[in-house]
Amino acid sequence: MKDLPAQNISFTDFKLNGFYSLGEWRPFLFIPFFLMFLLSIQANSILIYLIKSQKSLHSPMYVLIGVMAVVDLILPIIFVPNMLLSFLFNWSGISLTGCLIQMFGIHFVGTFQNTLLLWMALDRYFAICKPLNYHKYMEIPNFLKYVVVPVIRNGLLIVTMVSLAGKLSFCVTNVIDHCFCEHMALVQLACGDISVNNIVGLVSAFLIPTADFILIIASYVVIFTSVLKSGKAHMKALNTCITHLIVLTFSLTSALTAFLSYRIRNNISSSNRVFISIVYVFFTCCFHPIIYGWRTKEIRQKFIKFFNNAKVFPLKI
Repeated sequence: MKDLPAQNISFTDFKLNGFYSLGEWRPFLFIPFFLMFLLSIQANSILIYLIKSQKSLHSPMYVLIGVMAVVDLILPIIFVPNMLLSFLFNWSGISLTGCLIQMFGIHFVGTFQNTLLLWMALDRYFAICKPLNYHKYMEIPNFLKYVVVPVIRNGLLIVTMVSLAGKLSFCVTNVIDHCFCEHMALVQLACGDISVNNIVGLVSAFLIPTADFILIIASYVVIFTSVLKSGKAHMKALNTCITHLIVLTFSLTSALTAFLSYRIRNNISSSNRVFISIVYVFFTCCFHPIIYGWRTKEIRQKFIKFFNNAKVFPLKI
């Protein structure tokens, strides 16, 4: 019996070897990423607990912050434990099915994170520009109108992207040069035509995070105009919006750089590309509790009161 041609062999098991160029220094990456993972889990868990347990924080704005904390809690759990085991013990194996499930989880939860920022911008828009009708707009039946369409859009695009990736044959190599199953990191290992996968990936990138970013910018322009006309009444809200924009711009820039680095000739090294991907997927989960939690006065006061009552350590506002 003759051996099958190499091009007919499709790998079903892969190895994730992100930062492999670091060689013997690679295991030391476990320390900073493990600390960040603990920070993300602890900070988001505390934020969820505070918002759930304090009735004064059950208004729409704080509920959205709580949902953001849930998303930031789930996203690292999808891939960080595997990444840490890979760093420490070189346990880097993953099946094609596991890779596709991880890919769906990362991209779907990640896009939901972006869409949440859009909902938070809408909340600020209604609160500042239409304060008299704020509670009417933010009632669950009315607000669901703004929720359903983006979620369906995200789901359809991500399911299409992952399904197309799952239909490919992988015969180039079974080594994924990444720490998790990012879409193009897997697709580029295929031995067939991947032009459709490229297009769907780009469409998803520009129809979800980029479109949400444009809508957020538009809402904030209206908010800024309203604030400037009203004088100092909403200057605090203006400061909050500026912070949100800085964080969102940083996250979107990192995401688009990672997406385009696979499609455009560039001098970005493999390790730098992996790091940029981790920035937009993981780092935001660590900083959101500070930006949307600690910097919000009401949440900060409840946090300080909680720790003082627990007598963990004395804090002052």
